[in-house]
Amino acid sequence: MENWERSLRGFKQYLTLERSLSLNSVEAYLTDVSKFKLWCDEQGFQSPIQVDSRRILHFPQWIADLGFVPTSQARIISGVRAFYKYLVVDDILVESPADFLEPPKTGRKLPVALSIEEIDAMVLAIDRSKPEGERNVAILETLYSCGLRVSELVGLKLTQVHADEGFVQVLGKGNKERLVPIGERALKHIKIYVNQVRVHLTIKPQDRDIVFLSSRGGKMSRQLVFLLIKDLAMKAGVQKNISPHVFRHSFATHLVEAGADLRAVQEMLGHESITTTEIYTHLDRSYLANTLLQYHPRSG
Repeated sequence: MENWERSLRGFKQYLTLERSLSLNSVEAYLTDVSKFKLWCDEQGFQSPIQVDSRRILHFPQWIADLGFVPTSQARIISGVRAFYKYLVVDDILVESPADFLEPPKTGRKLPVALSIEEIDAMVLAIDRSKPEGERNVAILETLYSCGLRVSELVGLKLTQVHADEGFVQVLGKGNKERLVPIGERALKHIKIYVNQVRVHLTIKPQDRDIVFLSSRGGKMSRQLVFLLIKDLAMKAGVQKNISPHVFRHSFATHLVEAGADLRAVQEMLGHESITTTEIYTHLDRSYLANTLLQYHPRSG
């Protein structure tokens, strides 16, 4: 009989090799499934293949009774479903008993997005008389032009910027590579920074191919970019709760507002599932509603 140790070991290999997930993501899945194993132990199931589709429906209430908030409950249930999907894919089970597990309604919190005017104000707030000024302009323009995660921005390499083709190669979550279009404005500011500022830095050997460098010639930290964005938002008078990720949300929101294909936006953001990208259709509806209220002669 398939035991827990063998199943969890196989699940870990499946997540690492077939799903190409990062070590942190794999550990998160295993932690969530370990909670399901505790429930199985209490129920007397000695193996995951003994669990039936009727009894498993009691599991969500069990984790709710433990005090997990709805978002955590939803994540744990998602992990259990992924675990049973692996067992089916690996021909250990014919069908998953977790198919009918329903996560609690969590309510979707719409991400904060900047207006084009707010982005322009933040760019104008940069002191370009300082050497790092040109770098900071290039950072903001690249974040907004490509919708990069901050980890993708600080890891971006010169050899991954293909100016002639208008694309950058991005190494995203789970070491998955994708091609993202980059606008002429962002390319122009990267070129200015690289040719006029970066060229004068004493660059650390291991970071010679990194685009955006600190004043000490090393790869920038995520925290440094976070503090930079916070400071510029304050100087520009932007009242929203700002982080580098807000530029990613703004990139996606403005594309959807302009009528971009959702699958194309998913590809550019590097989302594994289209459902993650679909949140921007909710933002779009909100934008349309606000536009109606503001401009329609009969909305008052």
